[in-house]
Amino acid sequence: MQLSKKTISQAADKHGYTEQVANLPERVLQFGTGVLLRGLPDYFIDKANKENLFNGRIVVVKSTANGGTDAFKLQDGMFTLLERGIQDGIKVDRQVLNTAISRVLSAADEWNEILACAANPLLQLVISNTTEVGIVLVESDAASAVPVSFPGRLLAFLEARYRVFNGSDESGMVIVPAELIVDNGTKLKEIVTTLARLKGHTDAFMNWLEQSNDFCNSLVDCIVPGKLSADEHRRREQELGYEDELMIMSEPYRLWAIETASDRARSVLSFSEANKDIVITPDINKFRELKLRLLNGTHTFSCALAFLSGFSTVKQAMNDAGFTRFVSSLMLQEIAPLVVQETISLSEAHAFAEQVLDRFRNPYIEHQWISISAQYTSKMAMRCVPLIDKHYSVNHEPPALMALGFAAYLLFTRPAENSGGQYTGNDGTKKYPINDDKATALYAHWQSAPDTEACVYAILKDEQLFGKDLTRYKGFPQAVLQYLALLTKGGVSNALHSGILKQTIA
Repeated sequence: MQLSKKTISQAADKHGYTEQVANLPERVLQFGTGVLLRGLPDYFIDKANKENLFNGRIVVVKSTANGGTDAFKLQDGMFTLLERGIQDGIKVDRQVLNTAISRVLSAADEWNEILACAANPLLQLVISNTTEVGIVLVESDAASAVPVSFPGRLLAFLEARYRVFNGSDESGMVIVPAELIVDNGTKLKEIVTTLARLKGHTDAFMNWLEQSNDFCNSLVDCIVPGKLSADEHRRREQELGYEDELMIMSEPYRLWAIETASDRARSVLSFSEANKDIVITPDINKFRELKLRLLNGTHTFSCALAFLSGFSTVKQAMNDAGFTRFVSSLMLQEIAPLVVQETISLSEAHAFAEQVLDRFRNPYIEHQWISISAQYTSKMAMRCVPLIDKHYSVNHEPPALMALGFAAYLLFTRPAENSGGQYTGNDGTKKYPINDDKATALYAHWQSAPDTEACVYAILKDEQLFGKDLTRYKGFPQAVLQYLALLTKGGVSNALHSGILKQTIA
């Protein structure tokens, strides 16, 4: 039995399906069909609908040319979401039948139908995730009847909205992009406004665009791997009693922080009332700092240690007592105190760190360390160097665990081979790719330095790599060299379980 409104309504086990919820009016326009949107905002909206708190569904714009909309049409927009992971130390494995999507329209083939949605007075919210490269200025869209960029398509929709409702204040939209870039709402508004000026819009339209529409910055945090393995997919379908081409998986942890001080925007985002993991606030920097330092920073400091210890995935590493001790101590002892500020207490930082540990332990997600290592140097500069800098603003001794993580990074990114600009590392048992746009500079340092100590000092001193001269931090170069020698001499795995490290971490 293929999942659809007809088949699920006739089934003995409807998995929470009700015709009332599945036929609610359209209140949201969504750009993108990706798994992050379906696993996060679409989940939130579906949950609120089932609690009679939002009562609106989503019309989705398929922005890319890849794939089609057939599966969504076949299944009436419905799909199964599996939540699998560790939550509050307890293993979670549950399924949700999502009925929040009303229809999916192709931007390439159904553009006029998309513009017709502008006439719906109930439709007041736009959400998006068109990837990080989706929020870009394509100037040719200013002269195109059918724009190709997301900002161009959004402007065309807003133009139609303005015409239908004669530029009334009430017709403005609340626009919440979920693209993974800082200040996504601000950047989207700047591009849409630039395109509108290029098109020569009247002052009246420009004022309506500026004053009547709320562009909100947002931050999303949820791992949504998407499709299951073929065997797991078939097993789940047998358990559920229906076939589902759109079934996806996500971790149970979710966060959607939306930045706005507008009462109107808060009213439009009323589905937040059913979801404690949605935070609407005038400033989301607190949540960005927690995620950037405690989750992303920890990933970066620990990536090389895990990979060079022989662990291919995060969950494998978290099954090792030595590695888990390192990660826990790094977050709770060294990083958490550094993220404390006026809006973040130490208890909040510790609570977030404990959630991160649960997420790292997720037995259902195959998060590859080699993928995490991509653009390693840039990640180290953005996520970790500010933590080292802040550590020295309040401490005089080097941060031992950060120094250890940095030493492992140097060992991992030491190119063993250069084949036409493609760099390869070698841990003694296997070769691996170094996908880092700074690999050429690192290779040059390792090739030109007379010895390891000189090379490490040269790399730490290179402001083109890290934005700062890291040799100016008292004791940091010496600590990095000490740990690099330890990792090199006895092997990374042995070092993680050595008496020296146990004493350091304790």
